[in-house]
Amino acid sequence: MKKRNLKPIAALALAAVMLLSLLPGSPKASAAAPTSAMQSYVEAMQPGWNLGNSLDSVGADETAWGNPRVTKELIQNIAAQGYKSIRIPVTWDSHIGSAPSYTIDPAYINRVKEVSQWALDANLYVMINVHHDSWVWLSKMESNHDQTLARYNALWTQVASAFKDSPNKLMFESVNEPRFTDGGTTDEGKQQTLLNELNDSFHSIVRASGSGNTTRPLVISTLEASPSQTRMTATYNAISKWNDKNIIATVHYYGFWPFSVNIAGYTTFNQEVQNDITTTFDNVYNTFVAKGIPVIVGEYGLLGFDKNTGVIEQGEKLKFFEFIAHYLKQKQITSMLWDNGQHFSRTQYKWSDPDLFNLMKASWSGRSATASSDLVYVKKGAAAQDKTVSLNLNGRTLSSLTLNGTALQSGIDYVLNGNSLTFKAAYLTQLTSSGTLGKRATIVAKFNGGVDWKFNVVLYQTPKLSNASGTTSSFSIPTAFNGDQLATMEAVYSTGGNAGPQNWTSFKEFETTFSPTSNAIKLQPALFNETNNGTVKLTFYFWSGEKVTYTIVKNGSSVTGTAS
Repeated sequence: MKKRNLKPIAALALAAVMLLSLLPGSPKASAAAPTSAMQSYVEAMQPGWNLGNSLDSVGADETAWGNPRVTKELIQNIAAQGYKSIRIPVTWDSHIGSAPSYTIDPAYINRVKEVSQWALDANLYVMINVHHDSWVWLSKMESNHDQTLARYNALWTQVASAFKDSPNKLMFESVNEPRFTDGGTTDEGKQQTLLNELNDSFHSIVRASGSGNTTRPLVISTLEASPSQTRMTATYNAISKWNDKNIIATVHYYGFWPFSVNIAGYTTFNQEVQNDITTTFDNVYNTFVAKGIPVIVGEYGLLGFDKNTGVIEQGEKLKFFEFIAHYLKQKQITSMLWDNGQHFSRTQYKWSDPDLFNLMKASWSGRSATASSDLVYVKKGAAAQDKTVSLNLNGRTLSSLTLNGTALQSGIDYVLNGNSLTFKAAYLTQLTSSGTLGKRATIVAKFNGGVDWKFNVVLYQTPKLSNASGTTSSFSIPTAFNGDQLATMEAVYSTGGNAGPQNWTSFKEFETTFSPTSNAIKLQPALFNETNNGTVKLTFYFWSGEKVTYTIVKNGSSVTGTAS
């Protein structure tokens, strides 16, 4: 994972993504994977966590990307949360000496050993690797073959020697998200050949280094850690040639790309998003696990869910994490949450989103119920209406609905009919009687297992946008959100055709091209960089269901905006 937390492997060709999304997505029963010591080893690692943007920082110090120096207390607190394994990404580049010896700075390798030992002492399984070196210098292997290979071999020779007496709960990952595009390589076959050459060296060096390394688990990534079938098949074929029972395959997963970055109108955890999970991990299972090679999803998450601007709405995010945890468990695949500091505070040892963590924790032993939405919008001044949501029970039954600890009355405050839950108009009117716009109440749904689901009752009016002027480098639309929340934006030319970047869709990417603030919607320079001079109609979609149109005119670097 790079510092910005954006994953190129997620941006697969849209046609391929859409094709996968159309395949049947209902969970499929799987025969148990062949029993093996490595399969048991990997299953014992569940759940896992990444110590991201620390020792993998590109620079001279582990604090270079904004995180504090790693402490023993942090590692102990991660173990106390219930995690069984930790991936410690390591970027070695700035700490490697010159040719021909390429000596690693002893202080740095000792620091990696120190943090790894803290994790082992906390009874965690530990994975260390070669991380951002993959794009800093290994990616140039085609054009600088001999020097790149020599440096890589020297690196692993020293790391293998330093850790050869470590317990078997420590494993090596050969390289993170390997890629070879900086040297001009675009051919998949050539890239795979280069990766196979690196991995063959890695395997030989570690196994020949003796002691615990003769059987130490080794983790091998597909090209770019992509779960595409072509890349997984190539990795399986390469691994199989070694006839080594102590090998683990790894891929990364950041969700169905349009949903993960909120583009093309994919604002909800819909069937296509779910199908991408099931199709991807059916293929992972069939390619590796069913054939005796266990799999770790070395990084998983969503590309936009760590932002605070509503890129992915809270309830939709929770449904994604609930479902993927369930499906990976069904497929006997271990996962490791990517955390670059945005989830678990490295000084306060608290979760930035306790609801997300509680849901993930509950998923380690079972499923949780969710709902079609966690938002119940009531429009101010409109006639009172019942509001119905669908419960995704996931094998659970509803036990109660409460507000501030007081139980709602069935038949009066709400009606439950199968998985259809209706909040009565009179009750919603009561909750929003103050007339103050925004969230007025949180109704907690409890079930006979798993975590609670929270329904936020929101009083709103149609958002109001105002006229504005500015430049392509600085343009904001004054906005009174009136209790509502922005979901997405559409941009089309008045003469026809989609405006802005990625013009295969009229719905633009959240955050990259537009983002809300407390009192405005900012249009990012990236939107204007690929927008022609002329008039563009914007349509803003809100979670209440409201749509508001707005017109902008671009003339060179000048932009004017007019409210409808």
